[in-house]
Amino acid sequence: MDENTRVFVISMAAELAGMHPQTLRQYDRLGLVSPGRTPGKSRRYSMRDVARLREVAQLGAQGVSLEGIRRILELEDHVRGLESRLRELESALADEMLNRPGRRVFAAGSAGEVTSMRAGTRQRRSNQVVIWRPLEPR
Repeated sequence: MDENTRVFVISMAAELAGMHPQTLRQYDRLGLVSPGRTPGKSRRYSMRDVARLREVAQLGAQGVSLEGIRRILELEDHVRGLESRLRELESALADEMLNRPGRRVFAAGSAGEVTSMRAGTRQRRSNQVVIWRPLEPR
């Protein structure tokens, strides 16, 4: 069973979360936890919903207002979405790097700076002649 599978009726979800079913109905109305609905319009909760209900209860016990809890949950969802997108982009980048080996070449300049170059090219080196002379004693 997947954590997102909506299988729990409201009484079971309330028991798992340690809450009264009426509290779950209120949280649904406020948009804190939105369970799935059956064709008959009854609520079905997933394990993820139950975990979220527990988090709401924990934040409430710490004195966070319902609006504060809503905002925290909203931000956590946003972060989860961003992390998911980051994983997608990292995967796409890794695939691209595997499919195009040798496309990015770097070289160190005379002053130690790193420069990006096209594959198959060389960095131009200075052909100046430098003469070293010791300092004369004073």
